[in-house]
Amino acid sequence: MPERERDRDRTDHLVDLVRRHLDEDGDVLGVYAHGSATLGGLRPYSDLDLLVVLARPTTYGQRTRLTGELLGVSGGEGRPVELIAVVRDEVRPWRYPPRREYLYGEWLRDAYERGAVPEPEDDPDLAPLLTMVLRADAPLYGPPPATLLAPVPRGDLRRAITAGVPELLAGLEPDTRNVLLTLARVWSTLVTGDIRSKDAAADWALGRLPASYRPPLAHARAVYLGQETEDWSGLAVRACADRLVREIRAAYGDGGPGE
Repeated sequence: MPERERDRDRTDHLVDLVRRHLDEDGDVLGVYAHGSATLGGLRPYSDLDLLVVLARPTTYGQRTRLTGELLGVSGGEGRPVELIAVVRDEVRPWRYPPRREYLYGEWLRDAYERGAVPEPEDDPDLAPLLTMVLRADAPLYGPPPATLLAPVPRGDLRRAITAGVPELLAGLEPDTRNVLLTLARVWSTLVTGDIRSKDAAADWALGRLPASYRPPLAHARAVYLGQETEDWSGLAVRACADRLVREIRAAYGDGGPGE
């Protein structure tokens, strides 16, 4: 079976899984694709990104059972899953910071396997995510997302995407490819207002970085596209990341990330 058809089958299975665990009394209002699938197509390292909009908060038991099943279907021979749920009334009307009801992501697998259960919490990262969902307009279940979600003001989008820059930098060594690509996307979004795919954002940034800072970002892009094998030896990764952060600060203005 072609990879595209397998991804479609996996996505359909995830929608069914969400509805089975969370759709008591019609609580699942909508399920939406976002991320790479709607920004130019899935790449070799892309997650399956889904947003779920709920009518009411989940229970601890629902979150426990959903997490247990996602551990069995995410990653392995299939793609990793990033699944986020919000309660409609927590994000519409819009308020900052927005509140997240549930999060599953492979970077949290160790904690989930030890018994941790995702809890609701404020999450500024929802601002770019909801913006992507609204722009993609890709319902997998339910009505168009604009019927359930409020638009994110530009100022809150800019504030949200820069808020996580210090944490990104802290993860540079274990997650080099993703950190460099995400920094490029933050810079691109601040300057242009568009949320590009990671490889498209890297293309944009590579055209604007001085030549000496380009090789690590170019390698990150090539690995993301499956064109090269990941190997950071001999590359000035920290210098590239620091230059991207300087560009982000300049684009954001005084009081930018990490100030």
